[in-house]
Amino acid sequence: MDDGKASREFFADHVAGRTGADRADVRLGPTYGADFGVVDVGDRVLALATDPVFVLRELGVERAAWFAFHICVSDVALSGLPPAHLSVALNLPPGTSTETFDAIWAVFDREARELGASITTGHTGTYEGCAFPTVGGATALAVGDPADLVVPTGARPGDRVVVTKGPAIESVGILGVLFGDDLPLDDDVVAAARARFDEASPVRDALTAAAAGNVTAMHDATERGLANGLHELAAASGVSLAVERERVPVGAGVREVCEYFGMDPWTASSEGTVVLTVAPDDVDTVLGALDSEGIRAADVGAVEAGAGVTADGDPLAEPDSDPLWPAYQAARERFRG
Repeated sequence: MDDGKASREFFADHVAGRTGADRADVRLGPTYGADFGVVDVGDRVLALATDPVFVLRELGVERAAWFAFHICVSDVALSGLPPAHLSVALNLPPGTSTETFDAIWAVFDREARELGASITTGHTGTYEGCAFPTVGGATALAVGDPADLVVPTGARPGDRVVVTKGPAIESVGILGVLFGDDLPLDDDVVAAARARFDEASPVRDALTAAAAGNVTAMHDATERGLANGLHELAAASGVSLAVERERVPVGAGVREVCEYFGMDPWTASSEGTVVLTVAPDDVDTVLGALDSEGIRAADVGAVEAGAGVTADGDPLAEPDSDPLWPAYQAARERFRG
């Protein structure tokens, strides 16, 4: 396996068709480009998603724990249903201090309370072979009315494509927080880059948009960035997406930091960015709701019949790598010795 999230080819060759028993209550099972699964429970639906607990301590424990928590709940929020329950397994390296655990757990508790979510079960321990930043996993659950559910397979030709926040939010935010003082960039650019980190959660975007209008599909742009997010949503729904680059919002500091590190903003990891498709009559309402929450967003194109993604009329390559972590390693060597 290659590093990072499994590719479309790996999913097709090694996962698809090997997912246990077929059950009538599974409304949405493992699907490439789908962030979560859905199970019918009586007259309600249960959306659930599992992600690693990723605590990058160099960010500072509180910041790192905030980011880790939102990674854990972001996928299920893309169902349009508010996260309700969380199961957290912390597999910490030997020698982890109680103070470090307490600092992480206090943030998980605070953020869960703000969302109205219960940390309902889990597991905590220290084990040989475990190491930061990946120190466990978590499953988030959301329960709601089937009419309120948004699935990533629901995009239809004629829908509009909306992007929130823009590309490289996570990448620029992390690099700005960790290495901003070392970068030969203007102070206002560094400050803007650091501010992008505070946008590295898609939860408000997803819940705000879904409550505002007829959102037909949502997906976040995590590993391999906005370009990959567009491809994954297109693949999940069996459609083509046609977007215009100039219409995509770009956060302050993104261009400068990406240029300095030699990163393509469209392929750089962008936790916090949501790609959504919206019924044409509801686009203005959804954009207005996002704007009222202070979330940058724009109508950037259309859903069409077919497959794949075009940008400005040309095929958009599906990325096979992400420049964030190579840039991070290079910066550590350059600035930390």
